[in-house]
Amino acid sequence: MPDRPDLAELLHAAVTAVGGTERPGQVEMARAVARAVEREEHLLVQAGTGTGKSLAYLVPAVAHAMATGKPVVVATATLALQAQIVDRDLPRIAEALRPLLGRRPTYALVKGRSNYLCRHKVVGGFPDDDEDALLAVGAFDADRSRLGGEVVRLREWAEVTESGDRDELVPGVSQRAWRQVSVTAKECLGSRCPVVAECFVEQSREVARDVDVIVTNHAFMAIDAFEGRHMLPDHDLLVVDEAHELTDRITSTVTDELTTSAVSVAARRAGKGDAAGRLAETTDLVADTLDDLPEGRIDHLPERLVETLQLVRDAARAALSEIKPEKGAEVDGSTQLALAAVEEVHDVAERVLEERELDVAWLSKDPRRGAVLRVAPMSVAMAVREKIFGERTVVLTSATIELGGSFDAVAGTLGLKGAGSPPWTGLDVGSPFDYPQQAIAYVAAHLPAPGRDGAAPVVFDEIEALVRAAGGRTLGLFSSRRAAEAAAEQLRDRLSDTDIRVLCQGDDQTPTLVREFASDASTCLFGTMSLWQGVDVPGPACQLVIIDRIPFPRPDDPLSSARSEAISRAGGNGFMSVSATHAALRLAQGAGRLVRRADDRGVVAFLDPRMTNARYAPFLQRSLPPFWPTTDRDLVLGALRRLDGTAGEVVPVAAPAARGLGGATTGPVAVDVPVARSPRTAVTGGHAWSAEQDEELRDGLEAGIPVEELADHLELAPDLVTARINQLGLGRAG
Repeated sequence: MPDRPDLAELLHAAVTAVGGTERPGQVEMARAVARAVEREEHLLVQAGTGTGKSLAYLVPAVAHAMATGKPVVVATATLALQAQIVDRDLPRIAEALRPLLGRRPTYALVKGRSNYLCRHKVVGGFPDDDEDALLAVGAFDADRSRLGGEVVRLREWAEVTESGDRDELVPGVSQRAWRQVSVTAKECLGSRCPVVAECFVEQSREVARDVDVIVTNHAFMAIDAFEGRHMLPDHDLLVVDEAHELTDRITSTVTDELTTSAVSVAARRAGKGDAAGRLAETTDLVADTLDDLPEGRIDHLPERLVETLQLVRDAARAALSEIKPEKGAEVDGSTQLALAAVEEVHDVAERVLEERELDVAWLSKDPRRGAVLRVAPMSVAMAVREKIFGERTVVLTSATIELGGSFDAVAGTLGLKGAGSPPWTGLDVGSPFDYPQQAIAYVAAHLPAPGRDGAAPVVFDEIEALVRAAGGRTLGLFSSRRAAEAAAEQLRDRLSDTDIRVLCQGDDQTPTLVREFASDASTCLFGTMSLWQGVDVPGPACQLVIIDRIPFPRPDDPLSSARSEAISRAGGNGFMSVSATHAALRLAQGAGRLVRRADDRGVVAFLDPRMTNARYAPFLQRSLPPFWPTTDRDLVLGALRRLDGTAGEVVPVAAPAARGLGGATTGPVAVDVPVARSPRTAVTGGHAWSAEQDEELRDGLEAGIPVEELADHLELAPDLVTARINQLGLGRAG
């Protein structure tokens, strides 16, 4: 084996392999990661867009894994970043580092069980999902027909998929359809399953046991750490990308809920025994009790709610004893579903009744699901300190982890502040972009402050003027679904005399909408929180980002209000610590959608005058990229018109790549580990590619035939063709 090269040589090789150039911030970050690992000290790194932060942590992580023989775990918040790392970064890094490290680094993608197709359920090993059947009652024939079509498509896909990974399926299917072919961790039969040898989940985790880098998500990593399931192999380095999301993702993971439907389904699955009957009898009581409660936080459990939950808990406990099989007895899918459903109802009822010191309970009314009783911890800081930071070195990174000029706000939510906190270092490596030259931060100071009754007509006038000047090319980020839909409806009517098209979140799956937006300069995309981060549309397709209002949490948000009150009682500033910090993080993420590469130009327009005149405005402004600020409307409209007139071609966003076991792409580069099925037949969106079709693709591209024409010739969707072109390494499609 050759002498192990130094970090600089490894980073240079990796950056060259992905077609990039080394940047000072990237080099500084890579050295800091290596130093943190050596010193066993935690590291927080703010790395602005364009820094190349994924390579800055992947290269030292790979070097550490290969030197120690222990894997490194990389956890992200979004599917988009997971796909980038597994489909684009790691394959190229692995090939580039092979000659320097003596062998090809290996990697795998690991997700939660419900993200994978269950072979046993596909062949009828579990009964149909009762809850979905309930939801389908009274549905229109068209809804039932669409659901049936999706399930048929899933069963066809099950015959050709290499990975069983839901994200490989393009376009996707509804959650109701996916539930017909997947199971949760509690519903799974585990080693007792008759097709366990063919299980996608078990195969992916088997692959992950022997690789250098494991890529997963925040929730999976949190479940592994908090519940001690040991789904991830032993490791001494954890890298958390998109770390600004970690607290919220962990909180969601440990949030429980109870609904009337959940109790009804549990009772029905429990069968015909006496205890199951007692549980069924509580269904109407649960419905009446929850329906009579007002929405919002529950500071003290009402007597009626306590009595109802006690009855549910006791009946569920008895039902568990009734249906639990004898030791050593065989468990079928129906019994396992019953155990999972009843245990869930029992555990939630018991948790709410315990009224734990840090737990917050609240009730919300969902139009589709009815009343929902939820319980979550007010703070996960101490749990994160113990479970995440206790036994390994942790590197946390994000483009927005330093808020208001300090790491303290984010560090506090992670348990890294106060007595007993572990040692850590904060580092801001900046961004290679020239933000003041590339982008304008425009505050529409003449508009009225946002109210509770929706946007005033003058706000729609402002949006229309901005979108017309930009010629489309607009990502609209709104504080609520209602606001996004209202703006989309208004703009569709107002722009009917133009070629500008307005898409709205909910029209289709978000990844599909983003690809449509990226492929057409005259298209706008309006949406809510899931568009505020993770959307990467470089180039002239996105030259205007509109933010309708400062995204403070709702005043009646149960967790935010509880946290704020607790901080105020302790003598702190609850508003700045919770509401302003939340808003600063979202604003930084939203504004960051504009400049994604060095030649991007554009405007971020804030339609909330409080961005300049409120006492907390300086804190929010310090959390944003240093764009050139102005309140001059005419200047901004003129700038947008000039950008529209000189814009180049758009840069399409590729569809997800097909993957084999462990998350390896089934194109020319794959994980250097054994797989159970042949990786020769590539799959994109459920379509298996033949050698003849691949040859037609190569010939067509060499002849200069556009992707759309090739798609028509092959009778396939352009997204599927684009994904296969990228898999084959035939250059950027579009």
